Formats: sequence, C-alpha cells, structure tokens
Amino acid sequence: MRIGLDMMGGDYAPAEAVKGVRLFLDSDASDAHLVLIGDEQALTPLLTDAQLDQSRYTVVHSSQVIGMNEHPTKALKEKPQSSISIGFHLLQNKKIDAFISAGNTGAMMVGAIYSIKLIEGIQRPTISTVLPRENGTNGLLLDVGINADCKPENLVQFAILGSLYSQYIMGINKPKVGLLNIGEEEGKGNLLAQATYPLLKENSHLDFIGNVEGRDIFRDNVDVIVCEGFTGNVVLKMAESFHDVAVRRNIKDDYMDKFDFEQYGGTPVLGVAEPVIIGHGISHGRAFSNMIDLAKRMVDSKLMDKIRESFVEVK
Repeated sequence: MRIGLDMMGGDYAPAEAVKGVRLFLDSDASDAHLVLIGDEQALTPLLTDAQLDQSRYTVVHSSQVIGMNEHPTKALKEKPQSSISIGFHLLQNKKIDAFISAGNTGAMMVGAIYSIKLIEGIQRPTISTVLPRENGTNGLLLDVGINADCKPENLVQFAILGSLYSQYIMGINKPKVGLLNIGEEEGKGNLLAQATYPLLKENSHLDFIGNVEGRDIFRDNVDVIVCEGFTGNVVLKMAESFHDVAVRRNIKDDYMDKFDFEQYGGTPVLGVAEPVIIGHGISHGRAFSNMIDLAKRMVDSKLMDKIRESFVEVK
C-alpha cells in the first residue's frame, strides 16, 4: 500500500506534515509506504531531524505550491509541478493508492473530479463530517459544503455513500439513515426535503428511519444524517466551535474534546474512483497522522470497490 501525502499543503506545512508522518510511523506496524510530495530542499532537514525509518517513505520532489487563495482550475493548469498536481498524477497512474492534502480545497476537489473521475452512476461527490455522540460513538453528516444546492436524487446518493462509509470505515452494521428537517412528520420541510423523503423511504439499500431534527444530531437514534451542503456546513462549523468555546472558557470536558477536528484528521471525497482525503488548512501533526490512518483504512477495506458494487446494483 502506497499513500501519497502533500507535504506542502496547509498553513503549517511542511513542519506539521512531517510531525504527522512521524506520529503515524511510530504507531503503525503495517507495510504502508508513504510517498511524501514536496520541496526536497525544505523537506530533507525536517525528515533528517525526525529520524524516520527511511524504508517506509519515499520523497517525490515538487517545485511548485498551490496557494490557499489561488483559483483551483487555473492553478492546476499553470502549476503542473505543484504538490497537488503531482499527487493526482501519481494517483491517476496507480503509483499511489490514496492521496491526502490539507492544501487548497478547491484544487483538491477539481483534481478529484476531473483527473480521478466519479464512480460510474454517481452524479456528484460529497464530503462528510464525523458527529461525536453523547454515548461515546460517532455518527456521520453529509453533505457539509461542496453541494450547497441539491436535487432529491443527490441526497439519496449521499445517503448511500454515507451508509457504506459508516459500515466499512466506522464499523456500524446496518446504519440508520435520517433526513435533516424542521420536523419529524412526513411532509415537513422545504421543497427539497419533501421531494427527498419518499425517495429515501422507497430505497431498499437504506435503513431509512425518517426525518430527524437538530436535537437529534448528537444522539444515537440515527447513524447517517443527510442534507444539502448549505445546511450541513452551518452545522459543521457550529459543531467545530464547541471545542474552541470550551478551550477559551477553560472548560475541561471529555465530550467537548471530541469536537476537536484533529481527532478525525480530514474528510474523504466520497463518490470519486480513488481515495482522496482533504484536511483542514490549519492541520497540525495529529491531524496529518489521522488522515494517513484514514487513508489506510479506506484502502484496506476496499471501500471504493464496495461503492462501485452498490451503484451497479442501484443502476
């Protein structure tokens, strides 16, 4: 297994990316080999200081970096030697099995959709967030930002993708699916919610339990919550703020600690043909380590094959 990591992406790269590599290698005894993509001159002293097992990583030099505020499509076209461009080239040509970056999110999405392509039958990719629940388990919410406007059939596909991810990555057998709404009764909500409900209800691939409300988000009565990306992103940013508020107010609480995004690393782009994981721009070492671990689990579980098989059946 070869996992590609953009060492130049993120506000604290490459130093924090190297810390993440060390954390992962120190805790992982598998044969996973890391392909570190970045400026060799900047990486060499950091990797030397980290005293890593050199048999477990390879450095691929990149002479360019896509900045956080650059136009994604333009940057990918004009910077073929950037760490993100090289990462997608390696993934597209099967030189690596997964690609991770905490760099320019737009460039990662454009690269995932246009160089890796969507799995046949999937209309749009989606990204999700883990929802820490009060009983100590985790749920999943999607979409959380890349699809601000959706059609009902998009939400049905997101529900299927979320269910498969919950089952094979999060270990939830037969995940319960809910539609985020302003009331529990069928027929509630805006036009999108009203049109989506019967499609979810009729889908035999889903264990659909009906509408769920905001108060259900952190409960254990539902495993996968589906919504369009506008609402999902509002929920995501609010949930992330819980940890920040707790830190600022010096509140020590194990549950609030679970809202620290670094615990989960990044989010996979579900629906594309190969494992692609996008991290927060403010990622530190622990987040990078957890992203590598997530990529490893996605490859080990053959999640992309499971998604392909499911959408062939749906079709």
